[in-house]
Amino acid sequence: MYSLRILQPATSSRLRLLPVMHGLVGILFLFDAIGSYRGAQPNWLLVGFFMAVGLLSLAFPFIVKRTRKFSETNSIARLIQAFICGSGSLYFLGHQQPITGLLMFVVGIGIAYIGWMEYKIFQPVYVKMDNTGITLPTTFSEKRIGWNELNNVILRNDLFTMDFKSNKIIQLEVLDEPGQEQREKMNGFFRERLK
Repeated sequence: MYSLRILQPATSSRLRLLPVMHGLVGILFLFDAIGSYRGAQPNWLLVGFFMAVGLLSLAFPFIVKRTRKFSETNSIARLIQAFICGSGSLYFLGHQQPITGLLMFVVGIGIAYIGWMEYKIFQPVYVKMDNTGITLPTTFSEKRIGWNELNNVILRNDLFTMDFKSNKIIQLEVLDEPGQEQREKMNGFFRERLK
């Protein structure tokens, strides 16, 4: 019946972890540069490559803040990092460094998974309200909340607030704020359903 486009609830915590995750990948690439250098016959091109991508990964969170297409840029960076980890694992496995190769492979799979999760989190999501309850998006699925579980529901300015009977409150940031008339209709619908 009604829907509101909101910011995914996990987005703010993911944004705080974003620099940490890129930093850890950058440090791993710098350690790979050291591992390539310490070999019997160092591959200087590979050492330089790992140094460059390590420093770029460390600097990425500070650079990406200036772009308009943040989520797309972040997804592409995650794909590149996962690809470098996958191909780096083949290099290290081929040069009799199985622990480093397996670590790079596992990290590559982890980065690909994190990239997919971040892609899903940054997609537009909607809270849907109908006669039976409210449907909230979660990271992987949807959560259904019945009207009987709620004390109060209100849309004010750019916040959608749900007050549960269990003394829990959820506030979600609305991205496309409805007009005054639409907001009053929605709040009237909420009051009617909560009676």
